[in-house]
Amino acid sequence: MLRFTGIGIALLAAAWPMASVSNIKSSGEGTGPSIREVINAAHGVPAALCGMAASAISNGWGGWSDAPVTPLGPSGRWSSRVTRRNETSPEDGRFLLDSLAASDNCVRELAVRLLGRNQSDEIVTGLLHRLSAADSSLRAVAAFGLGLLEPKSAVDGLVRSIRDGSTGTRANSAWALGRIGDGRAVGPAKGALTDASPLVREAAANALGRLDSASAVPALLKVLRQDDTPSVRRVAAWAVAELDAKEGIPDLITVMKSDKDPTVREMCAWALGNLDGSSADQALLSAARSDAEVQVRETAVWALGQHGEQSSAEGLAQIVSSDKEPRVRATAAWALGQIGAEKAPKGLTDALGDTDDAVREKAAWALGQIGDESAV
Repeated sequence: MLRFTGIGIALLAAAWPMASVSNIKSSGEGTGPSIREVINAAHGVPAALCGMAASAISNGWGGWSDAPVTPLGPSGRWSSRVTRRNETSPEDGRFLLDSLAASDNCVRELAVRLLGRNQSDEIVTGLLHRLSAADSSLRAVAAFGLGLLEPKSAVDGLVRSIRDGSTGTRANSAWALGRIGDGRAVGPAKGALTDASPLVREAAANALGRLDSASAVPALLKVLRQDDTPSVRRVAAWAVAELDAKEGIPDLITVMKSDKDPTVREMCAWALGNLDGSSADQALLSAARSDAEVQVRETAVWALGQHGEQSSAEGLAQIVSSDKEPRVRATAAWALGQIGAEKAPKGLTDALGDTDDAVREKAAWALGQIGDESAV
């Protein structure tokens, strides 16, 4: 029987099929690696390899369920859900809770993720107890665990912790409240938009985008216009779209035109594409023609395709003919196929001779969608 050994859980995670890592057993059950074997093997494993194992435990390869701050450090991956749940014996549950206080970061990382797959009242109570621990890193990891579990019973404790003296605890608490999705979190999350830490403000904007409260929109738009950290402005733009806040379209247009950070401009274009309203199309077309960054032009073109307005056809055809980047030309061709034009613009027909095969492919598809026989 295969077992984790001293070469480290993460190295084995890289070699084993995913199911062997994700099907960890409580003590005495089945033939998979036991929880205690996994945790004992985690000591001293390098962060990069530990992250591979953490991914497999939480959600499978390529799926992450990370708080803003984990024992392995700031994550930047905040969106995935834990999809695998299984029961843990009371003894293993207590062992994992105790492991959260270990000095080894990989041990703590894997312990909290394993706890996040189990929703017993004892585990939730244990995490809530640690949410008020003297050790700020333990408070932060407890908030991480509660966010993975998403128990409604944790809302009051997390609301208190969103004002904690530890940046990691405040950020993780905001993130967890967004995942739980309880309306009691809206006010505290709005308050956290003015936190001194950009990490907390970003987590608060992320949470508000998930809490489905129209009352958060004015505060998010203020952040979009005024916050001095690009990542916070970017998440605010995302949240406005998630809340389907059409009243935010003018601000999104303004920021898309003027923000110095291309990732913010790109997110504004994405948000405009997800908000119904042709009032943004001229601004999107302008960005698609002239923005200096490829990703902004491509997203603006995509947004025009999402809106599907025939008035954009001529401008999109010019982009198919003239943009220097093949990915922008290809997306513009796709967008032309989306808008339901009755006649194919010349630029789209000409794109059948483009030097890039992706552009030719999208042009052929778009011509098929339009059904203009003159293109045959």
